[in-house]
Amino acid sequence: MDIEKYKENQKTAYLGFELARLHNEEERLLAMKVESPEMTELCDEELSAIRAQKEALVADAEAILAKEHEAETESPRQIVLEVFAGAGGEEAALFASELARMYTRFAEKRGWEWKKVDESSSDLGGFKEASFEIKGKGVYEALRQETGVHRIQRVPATEKSGRVHTSTASIAVLPVREHTEITLNPADLEMEFSRSGGAGGQNVNKVETAVRLIHKPTGISVRVQSERTQQKNREKAMRFLEAKIMEAQRAEEAKQHAAEKKEQIGSGDRSEKIRTYNVLQDRITDHRLKKSWHNIERILEGDMEAIVQAFAEGTVGDEEAENQGEI
Repeated sequence: MDIEKYKENQKTAYLGFELARLHNEEERLLAMKVESPEMTELCDEELSAIRAQKEALVADAEAILAKEHEAETESPRQIVLEVFAGAGGEEAALFASELARMYTRFAEKRGWEWKKVDESSSDLGGFKEASFEIKGKGVYEALRQETGVHRIQRVPATEKSGRVHTSTASIAVLPVREHTEITLNPADLEMEFSRSGGAGGQNVNKVETAVRLIHKPTGISVRVQSERTQQKNREKAMRFLEAKIMEAQRAEEAKQHAAEKKEQIGSGDRSEKIRTYNVLQDRITDHRLKKSWHNIERILEGDMEAIVQAFAEGTVGDEEAENQGEI
């Protein structure tokens, strides 16, 4: 019996130490039987009870470890979704905010919880960048394919000449797992505090509750201001930083294997244009599936089921759909 593995796991440690205590008691009773044969019957009764207790404890510990393993291997039920305005100035920022709205409305339709973690707004109310925490069963499986560069082609409301503009926004979907293999060295972390912006109550806006964590070896950083206390924002920032570092490692591995997997769907490379939203032709085209959908307005309001389902089924459309009527 490997008692040490139970003692080393935080969730089973108390069972491990109790098993160790019972094991010592068992050894003591066995020694007593040898030294005092007249105590054999009494020792056997106690040994039988101890062994029954040990079996019950081992069963409990194994059940806990099995549940933990299941949680580690199943699809994550929490993600951080980041949006970044790309080429196109204010129009790109407005497009980024529309994408953010699309995903949060979709989350509401699915019954998932979502919360804005951080944002940096443009002059016209778009997002230069923003991040959202989304929780729910199947969230990562449904949205993982959204990572990449999204492009929109339309005539902006501010465009007087009627000229079509092309703008981009990038999306990153980071899975947040209950258990990670990453151990961050405190010496590698830099922490900054600031006041939270936007709504949140007078206390939130007066006290430096927002937390920014920087991982100095990689330069990766996260900022969290969604919670009302500095401690909770710090804890959440640590989890999100781990997720971001893991995703960066995964992206690097994907890049190394890209030459061998040129046709893979959804490599996750942000430099890859994955989808075009052609407003004039009321068509959204995904360039990985080579498949198109109509009614952009409805989709941007969160009606993404057809797109999500197409990825779930792995269906590929007409090769010509990507270039059909492109401006």
